Amino acid sequence: MKKLLLASAVAAAFAAPTAAMAQAAPAAAPASPHTFTGNMTLASEYLYRGIAQTRGKPALQGGFDYSHSSGLYLGTWASSISWLSDATIGASSSLEMDVYGGYKGAISGDLGFDVGVLTYNYPGSGLPTGAGKPDTTEIYGALTYQWLSAKYSQTTGSLFGWTKTTGGGKTSGSGYLDVTGTWDLGSGFGLVAHVGHQTVKGRSSASYTDYKLGVTKDVGFGTVGLAYTSTDAKESCSAGEDYCFVNTSGSTYQAGKDRLSATFGKTF
Repeated sequence: MKKLLLASAVAAAFAAPTAAMAQAAPAAAPASPHTFTGNMTLASEYLYRGIAQTRGKPALQGGFDYSHSSGLYLGTWASSISWLSDATIGASSSLEMDVYGGYKGAISGDLGFDVGVLTYNYPGSGLPTGAGKPDTTEIYGALTYQWLSAKYSQTTGSLFGWTKTTGGGKTSGSGYLDVTGTWDLGSGFGLVAHVGHQTVKGRSSASYTDYKLGVTKDVGFGTVGLAYTSTDAKESCSAGEDYCFVNTSGSTYQAGKDRLSATFGKTF
C-alpha cells in the first residue's frame, strides 16, 4: 500500500508541472481576415474576349489582389497592349490598367455569387480629336456552382470607345455574357472551356461570340497553359470592318481570327 501511495505521489509530482505548463501555453493566434496575393503572367499574345490586344506579339501581365474574410475584395491588373494604335491611327497607349472591387459569398451549399465593378483604363492613349475614349466601366454579377460559372457584365458608358453606327452616340449598355467551366484533372492538370457573347449597343456589326478550350499544368514553380480561341468576328479586312486593325504603316490584322496561345503564370 505504501509503495502504491509513493508511486502515486511521484506520478502526481511529475504530472503537475506538465499540466501547469500546458495550461500556461499561449493560445494560437487567430487567422487574419486579410489576404494579399500577387500574380505575374507572360503570354504569347493577349487575347481579351477572343480579340487580339497585342497584334500577335507577347504580353507581360501582372496584378495584386486583396480579399477580406467577409467576402469583400479589391484588385488591380495591368497588361501591355497595342490594340489602340493598331485600330486607331494616331493612338499611342501601350498599357491597360484595370481596377476592380466587389463582394462574393455563398448562397447555399456549392452555389455562390460575385458582384462588383471593373474599370479598364488606358493612360496616355493620345487619341485624335473626335475619337471615342477607350476607358470603360462595367458592372458585373456572377453565379458559381462547383466547376461552372455564369457572369454578365454591362457598361455604364461606351464600350472601349465604340460609337453607335447611327448618330455616333455612346454605346452605353453594351453587355458580355460569359459561361465558363473549369475541371481539375489531377496530377496538376486542369481543363477550361468557355463561351461568351459580346453585344455592342447600337453597333450590331461589332457584336460577336467567342469560344475557348484550354489546358493548364502546375509545374511547381508556376503554371503553364495552352488554349485554342475562336470567334465569329473573323473578317476579310475590307474597308470599315470592326475587328480589322490597320496600323500606321497600313498593314492589316484580323483581330478576331482563330489562334493558339500559350501562357506561363505565377501566383505569390
